[in-house]
Amino acid sequence: MESADRAARIEAVADASADDDRLVTVAVAHDESLGSMLERVEEAHAKAEYLDGRASEPLREAYEAAARALRDVGETPADGLVVYAGVFDGDSETFVFADPPGRVEESRFEHGNAFVTEPLEGGGTGTATVALVVVERGGAALGRLDESGVTALETLDSDVPGKTRAGGQSADRFRRRREERKREFFASVGEAAGRVFDDPDAVALGGTDVTVAAFREGEHLPGRLASRLAGTYAVSHADPSGLDELASKARGDVTSLDAEVREALAEFFERLPDGEVAYGRETVDDALTYGAVERLLVAETVPASERETYAKRVEDEGGKLVVVPRDVAGGDRFVEGFDGVGALLRFPVE
Repeated sequence: MESADRAARIEAVADASADDDRLVTVAVAHDESLGSMLERVEEAHAKAEYLDGRASEPLREAYEAAARALRDVGETPADGLVVYAGVFDGDSETFVFADPPGRVEESRFEHGNAFVTEPLEGGGTGTATVALVVVERGGAALGRLDESGVTALETLDSDVPGKTRAGGQSADRFRRRREERKREFFASVGEAAGRVFDDPDAVALGGTDVTVAAFREGEHLPGRLASRLAGTYAVSHADPSGLDELASKARGDVTSLDAEVREALAEFFERLPDGEVAYGRETVDDALTYGAVERLLVAETVPASERETYAKRVEDEGGKLVVVPRDVAGGDRFVEGFDGVGALLRFPVE
């Protein structure tokens, strides 16, 4: 299924309800056998056959539909499987997620008057992908950190001259030329990063403190990468060993960044029914104008130029920007249902 269709099905599952316990949730963990879960569902269906009364018919039908869906899938997909089955207004509905938005870590089999949505909200697809950028006066190194470890992608040599001890006008000219060469080199590093890194979950920037500060303040990283900067770190060498050092120092902050996104998105959905959020470009624009935004959530699907504008506006108002990847739990729902722009508010805006 395409992501838009998956988002619509997730929305339907979350909104489903029944007058009695007739909605069946089946989750199969990524590392568990689908066959053993099928046996549990078939056993529950067989027991339900002995229940009396028309009230039990929808539950029996839901069990049967869930078992049928499990048989159709055949074996546990790489990230697990979630199946929802129920009867609404006399019609049987089944939702099968063989491509859940997050890895299913725990098997569940329940029935109730609502579906259990936690299997679609937790987990994740493994280690975040982190863009590694080490920049120094003498060169730069670009690499990637993911579940397989650190991979060096590109190195760049610099022709920025070292410092001179000469005095007078010649020293001033040398200093100006050196600064110009440094800006040109930093720009080339930013261009290379934009070319090499497609869509990382986070960015880590390393080098000596002075160089990293100058690179960052010069805004040389493309906006889509700058908005995902997890932090800056003291690293001594712009080579593969420097990439390893940067990855080691950045891991904890990247994990925290991922947790921050998940927490902000979960809070957005939790506060949604009480009207304590804003969503959609026009409504969020009004909230920003009134200084009401505490945290601004912007999906990665929003163009980089727009994200940069949002970042400046919310920071000017003392708020914080949170970039939401589409593949984080709830990310698809946020993109499809809320235009990829939402805000946690300090106070309501009428």
